[in-house]
Amino acid sequence: MPGKSIVRRVLLAISALLVVVLVIGTVTTFTFIRRPLPAESGDITIPGLSGDIEVIRDERGIPQIYADDPVDLFMAQGYVNAQDRFFEMDYRRHLTAGRMAELVGNVETAINADRAIRTMGWRDVAEQEWELLDADTRAYLTAYADGVNAYLADRAPSETALEYTVLGLNVEVTDIEPWHPVDSLAWLKAMAWDLMGNYSDELNRASVYGRTGEVDMVEAIYPDYPIGENLPILPTPEEIANQQEQAAAGGSPGVAGQAWGAGSPQAADDGAASQPGEVTSPEATAGTAGRAGPGTLTAIEDALDALRAVPHPMGGGDGIGSNSWVVSGEHTATGMPMLANDPHLAPSAPGIWYQQGLHCRTVSADCPFDVAGFGFAGMPGVVIGHNANLAWGLTNLASDSSDFFLERVFSDGTYLYDDERLPLTERTEVIEVNGADPIEVTVRSTEHGPLISDAIGATRAAGEAPLAENAPAPGPDGYGVALSWTALQPGRTMDAVFMFNTAAGPEDIAAAAERFEVPTQNIIYATTDGDIGYQAPGTIPVRNRVTGGPVPSDGTWPRPGWDPAYDWQGFLDFEDLPAEVNPEAGIIVAANQPVQNLRRHSELGVDFDYGYRAQEIRDQLEQRIEAGQLITAADMNDIQMVETNPAAEMLVPTLQEVRIEEESADFVHQAVDLFDDWDYVNSADSAAAAYFSSVWANVLRLTFWDQVPQAQRPSGNSRSIAVVAELLDDEDSPWWDDRATLNVVEQRDEILAQALVDARAQLTVSLGMEPTDWRWGRLHELTPTHAVLGGDAVPGFVADYVNLPRTELGGGPSIVNATGWSAAEWDEDGYPQFSVNWVPSMRMVVDTADLDASTWVNLTGNSGHPASSHYDDQYQAWADGETFAWPFTRAAVEEAGAETLRLHP
Repeated sequence: MPGKSIVRRVLLAISALLVVVLVIGTVTTFTFIRRPLPAESGDITIPGLSGDIEVIRDERGIPQIYADDPVDLFMAQGYVNAQDRFFEMDYRRHLTAGRMAELVGNVETAINADRAIRTMGWRDVAEQEWELLDADTRAYLTAYADGVNAYLADRAPSETALEYTVLGLNVEVTDIEPWHPVDSLAWLKAMAWDLMGNYSDELNRASVYGRTGEVDMVEAIYPDYPIGENLPILPTPEEIANQQEQAAAGGSPGVAGQAWGAGSPQAADDGAASQPGEVTSPEATAGTAGRAGPGTLTAIEDALDALRAVPHPMGGGDGIGSNSWVVSGEHTATGMPMLANDPHLAPSAPGIWYQQGLHCRTVSADCPFDVAGFGFAGMPGVVIGHNANLAWGLTNLASDSSDFFLERVFSDGTYLYDDERLPLTERTEVIEVNGADPIEVTVRSTEHGPLISDAIGATRAAGEAPLAENAPAPGPDGYGVALSWTALQPGRTMDAVFMFNTAAGPEDIAAAAERFEVPTQNIIYATTDGDIGYQAPGTIPVRNRVTGGPVPSDGTWPRPGWDPAYDWQGFLDFEDLPAEVNPEAGIIVAANQPVQNLRRHSELGVDFDYGYRAQEIRDQLEQRIEAGQLITAADMNDIQMVETNPAAEMLVPTLQEVRIEEESADFVHQAVDLFDDWDYVNSADSAAAAYFSSVWANVLRLTFWDQVPQAQRPSGNSRSIAVVAELLDDEDSPWWDDRATLNVVEQRDEILAQALVDARAQLTVSLGMEPTDWRWGRLHELTPTHAVLGGDAVPGFVADYVNLPRTELGGGPSIVNATGWSAAEWDEDGYPQFSVNWVPSMRMVVDTADLDASTWVNLTGNSGHPASSHYDDQYQAWADGETFAWPFTRAAVEEAGAETLRLHP
């Protein structure tokens, strides 16, 4: 994100401001720090309302809004959201419109982000969506904007947020522009961007091939999904029975070879019947082995650089995912379904989610809303939560919604397509820079979308990628890379948000899902009638299976843009998307793993999470059920905090057999002995978890860093686990060899031994000589950081004010309590870094037998004002795995109420 660079530029300004505050005293403190805090009680007149509104806040400042008219309801939501989170809303609309430099000034990272986002045209697409939406949706968006603007009226920027006062010391802060309904729609593009499926995997495959030159080596680090080990979201009864038999026999079918295709040429031939028939491309038949393509790596890495410049407000990279599951009433203590959800996103202060309730006093066709849950400040409605009839949760489906097309671009403004030279489409974007001259950006597009490789035009040494023998030679600057992405086509996802809010049963969920086009999500739900279910939504491209090429044409590699055989053939019909109501097992677990067996349903894509979190959740539920235990809400909460480490379960038995050289054996075995009685749980106080995590980072460094580009270093995610699990059975794999050691070919045990030695030495320096004194939490710390005023460069007293305190956490990547860290992040002294970079951004459990018995907790708090007590009043509870009561009915809301604000026409 551009936040760190922004911080460095305003550092002196922040310091000067706070020094003035300290010197002048309490009056200035109130003016600059507390002035933006909103009124939470009393009476306020708002022109445009048709009736009275009540906003009842509980002791954590969570608002429950009551109205008699839906337009009034959403106008009040806009007003209240602006009260609590307006700077965050303003930051988001500048981000999604490619206007960050206009807000923060002449900051390189902000300008690069603006250039990339303008190239994709997020705001333009959002504007086109407006006319596609239902009239009611447009009315609600307009009402929300009216509410935001009613709050902004007659308020100076410094009266709405402290951030404007700080920014004003470095750049010009003008009056805040009015909120527009499209500002809310544009946020959907940021959501879709952060939750996009395999775009990075697609480019990474090509980039790694450019370094290794071997397709087989690339496919070794994108292994098949372990079907027998980890079940999909919707397994068949036969698959469940087979897994149980294998587990009882002590087998490991995933490693033994019973797997689903995940990008291999063989798997690509197993497309579903709904795919078009196989076609043979003239280019593909010219040379099945492929050839070196000079300039391809240049294009690929230009595209990767451009995409990395785009901020990820919800979080990006390998950690983005979620847990959700639903249990039918036959397995619960209440006899009714229960549902749990905890999305895994980037930590921030304030957290990504805003808690709220939206209630029509009398629910009817004219005013149908009675819903509460988690949403986004800046967007009306509730995104995840429950109403009086139905609870729903979302996890990232990670379907393949995008492709990159290599384009042969010519200097005369044309590109090659189907043996013809067609004119590029061009437009000019002007980036306004606060305090500097504007920047003009020329955006070029082909039939397949914008040339994202233009966004940052750095030139690198030419590399190679697998292309057919007769592929056209690249131009002087390599190939262009165009992005085809379903989110760049106008859609109706905003309609779906309101449809979820009023859904009552499976049919309503299906109707909403049909409009939930991007980002593609797994939808699980439970109803007060006793139903549970799953529905996949989304716009999913249909791809020809082109035969004869050097790599699969299933969307896992960049596609040759000059050959129309590789073009998208339309989109899957909604009726073909997976769905299920009341499965026989009475359990649905959706944690980013494949929906169904990929050999039958590969049209959704092949780059999914490898299912370790999902399987652990399923195992936890099944163990309780098989023991005759009925599931309670407390059980659901407990499962959300499970910290069993699948990487350790996979690797530790082999590590314990590795021979260490005599001169360091005793020293290293003092640490290795920690594994002897370890239960593989990454608790914060575990010494073994600390050692294993360091060993794991070193295994990945020693195995892969010498053969992959820096940006593709493995993070330690679920794919890393699956890769190493397969490599353990191939002791002579070329991935084990360290190419930096000339005339020496390393094998598996040499790499593992070196990892054990290096990790022992590293932790001796960072945690002390005695391994039994080590603690995972001392390495694995979280500090939720402000997007603009946070960062390492600020003085301690500034960071202490806007950032949240450090806290030690258990958990880790591919663990149910998904407090992730990246094994690719090392400091300049050569030590791995374990700082938490994604988290369960909220946790909720819904009890459909008694909605007031449901629980929720947010990462930080509901307010975006650092001076508010609600800025961080949920943080410690979240860190400790605790949750709060979630009042829903009017009686429960009134009982929990601490403040009431009344809004009048």
